Parts: sequence; C-alpha cells; structure tokens
Amino acid sequence: MMNIGIDTDQFIFLFSLLLITGVLAAKFSYKFGVPALILFIGLGMIVGSDGLGIIYFDNASLAQLFGILALIIILFEGGLQTKWDNIKQVAYPSLTLATLGVVLTAVFVGIAVKLILDVTWLEAFLFGAIVGSTDAAAVFAVLRGKNIQKKLESTLEAESGTNDPMAMFLTLSLIELIRLDQGNLLLLIPQFLWQMGAGLLLGYVIGRGAVWVLRQIRLDSGGLYPVLGLGMAILGYGVTAIIGASGLLAVYILALVIGNADVPYRHAIFRFHEGFAWMMQILMFILLGLLVFPSEIIGTVMLKGLLISIILMFIARPLSVFISMVFFRYTFKENLFLAWSGLRGAVPIVLATYPLLAGLENSQLFFNLVFFVVLTSALIQGSTISPLAKKLGLVGPPEPSSPHSIELVSLGETNAEIVEYIVQKQDAVVGKRIKDISFPERVLISAIVRNDQVITPEGATVINEGDILFVLVNKDQVEALKETLTR
Repeated sequence: MMNIGIDTDQFIFLFSLLLITGVLAAKFSYKFGVPALILFIGLGMIVGSDGLGIIYFDNASLAQLFGILALIIILFEGGLQTKWDNIKQVAYPSLTLATLGVVLTAVFVGIAVKLILDVTWLEAFLFGAIVGSTDAAAVFAVLRGKNIQKKLESTLEAESGTNDPMAMFLTLSLIELIRLDQGNLLLLIPQFLWQMGAGLLLGYVIGRGAVWVLRQIRLDSGGLYPVLGLGMAILGYGVTAIIGASGLLAVYILALVIGNADVPYRHAIFRFHEGFAWMMQILMFILLGLLVFPSEIIGTVMLKGLLISIILMFIARPLSVFISMVFFRYTFKENLFLAWSGLRGAVPIVLATYPLLAGLENSQLFFNLVFFVVLTSALIQGSTISPLAKKLGLVGPPEPSSPHSIELVSLGETNAEIVEYIVQKQDAVVGKRIKDISFPERVLISAIVRNDQVITPEGATVINEGDILFVLVNKDQVEALKETLTR
C-alpha cells in the first residue's frame, strides 16, 4: 500500500527534491567517507510514516519489483565498466567467494541466528542466506576512486557482481522448503547447477547477440543506442528468469561482453547508464527506507540485530573468506581486507521481501533485523574501508583516466571510429615524433590532450607519457593501431 497525502503536482515537486537531495547526499558521502546508501535510506525514513509522515508506504511487492529492476540496471552498469583483462586474473577466487563464500556465510550466520532467535534451523539458514551476499551497488560506489590495488578491487567487484544470484537461489529455495515442510537440502543441488549454468550461458549468448545488433543496426538518433543496450539487459534478465535460471547473473555476464567489445556510441552508452544507475540507486534506497518503520526496530530488535551484525562482520564473513581463499595466492592482509569489504546493501533488503510476500511466520521480524544489519554493515564497514586499505598498505597509485571523450556523431553509419588512448610509460611511441611512427593506413591523430590542454597534432609533435590521443581509424584497423601504440 502507498498512501501519499498530496496531489500530483506536489508529488512531482517532492520527487524532484528527493532526486536533488540524493545527488547532494552522494557528494557528501564521497567527501566524508559515509556510504551513500545510508543517506538515501535515511532520506526515505525521514519522509516516511515514522518521520515527517509525508508518504506512507508498506507495499513489499512494489518494493521488490522496483528493487529487482534497479539491481538489473546497477549490475548492467557495473559490468559495462569492468575490464575483462582485470576480471579474468581473479575469476576463480571471485567465483569461489561468490558461491562457497556465500554458502559458508549463510551457514555461520544461520547458526548464530538459531542461538539468538526462537526459530527453526531452516528459518535460521534462510536469514543467513538473505544476508549472505555482498552488495554490488554498495561495493561499486564505495570502491570507485579509492585507488585500491587493482587485484583486490577486481576481486570484490567480480564477487559482488556474481554472488547475488547465489543468495537469491538459496533464499527462494529455503522459502520453498519451509513452505513444503521439508529439510532435504540435497534437492537444491540440481537447481543450483541449472540456475548458475544457464545464467552464465544465456548471459554470454545474449551479450554476443547484443554486440552484433549494436554494430549492425542503423538508428536515426545516437541517443537510442543506450536505450537499446538497456533493453538488451532487461531482455537478458527476463528470458533467463522465465526458464528458472539466474537472471541477475545473466545481466552481469551480458554487460561484461558488451563493455569489453567495440560497439558504436560506446561512451554515450557508458555515460547514460552511469547516470541512470545512480538515479535508480537513489530511488531504490529511498523506497526501501520508506518500507521500514523505525519504531519497530528500536528496542529488542535493535539489540539482536546488532549482535547478529557483529557476528556477520567479525566472525562469519572473515571465516568464509579465509576458508574460501585457502587455495589462492592472497596474503593475510589481502584476505583481511576482503573480509572487511563484504558490504551489505540493497540485495539483502530486497531478498527480505520474499518471506514477507510468502507469508512466513517470522517474516516481519526478519525484515526488520535484515534492515538493521544492512545499516550497521554499511555505516561501520563502508566508512572504514578506505582507511583500512591505507593502513594495510593496499592502496595503489592512481590510474590514468581521461576526463574527455570524442565520438563521431554519425558513428553508427560509418566505417570509422575515434579511439581514445592514454599513453603509458612503457609504450613504444613515448618520445617519438608523430611522423616517425609507422601507423597503419587510414589512421589520423585528431587531437592530443596534454595537461588538460588540447594540442593540434603535427608531424613534428612528440608523444609524451600521459598524453591522451584521439585517433580517427577505420574499424578494421583498430587492432593494428593498438599494436602500433603499445609494442
């Protein structure tokens, strides 16, 4: 149910204020190290029924629908921004954390919940499954721009992007076992293999299909390419979910395929989804903040939630990380950082709506506890990740990035594209004049950005480390150009 005591125009005005306040909150969170999701949730609680009473909202079904849609967009944007060269180096440890790590966390938390609450073992493990996964939205937002060592950043991003399906699978399966009054966990194995296997396969296949469509189609407006990419992401989720496989996993794999391919309007697609993902993140956390009633958390629920949260942060997550990573070459400090970086966010809250809709006996208690666990995890862990990385010596040098982008307006209708390349110290072109470099045929350096100044390239212009080159090249010469620049 959603009850708003204001008319349409007033609601639109309120909606604009929430968006603007959310953007300002994101700026505040980045500056002071407070996770943005805390401020977004707090904003929802303020305008909710237990706050100013402007909006009364208790529709768990609508919150779940919007939450899943938001997660699709956030995962899609995260996958687009993820470089495959970084991910493939940490693929096995990340997938281990995303599967075995989630199961171990669910088991350890479930044991604690059984001792703390008066619930059955299946209900206790259900709670563990709900809070078992790290949150992609929270991890992407907290790690971005912190210069964490690339190995660890890639591990956490890959884990958070692929472990949501495991948590959702465990949650839905345990709910079904509770409703059927069965305790045979072995029945989950074939379901797990199907969900993960089909999710991976369909994500890759649909991703390759999306790349082909984006390259072949000729749209009248460049602004339609990001919309087409978004449609492909939602299609990937829908097709995969309909056949009972993991739609969220399919979306992340699909995004990895698109993000690491040369497609028209690449920068436009990335920028559109970066802004759209931020908007969905703001609205999702505000909506989840509206769904909770703070008065129901204060008291016994808060004390029990704090105890469960402490066990999750200091016992369950560290144990699951150290056990999962025993066969991989990660140092004690690196594992310690991975253990502390297991942020909980929107996913557990969205998963907590499933028991509510299923009408389970302790569903409201679980939802309130999960909400408090997410708040404490985000506030305590999220605000200390960067200081901990510096303390452990796990902060690397800042990576070069370009604040500029150039694309051909008619890119979708031509056989050429503009390649943006940041010159590295080890590149062969460093110190050479442009006329002395053996570029492939039909290649033209259109502009050079050096120290935020645009330089018009000439034959005698010398290429320096850190230069940002914008090169006009035929599509069939892109790989040859990259070899010339790097060899």
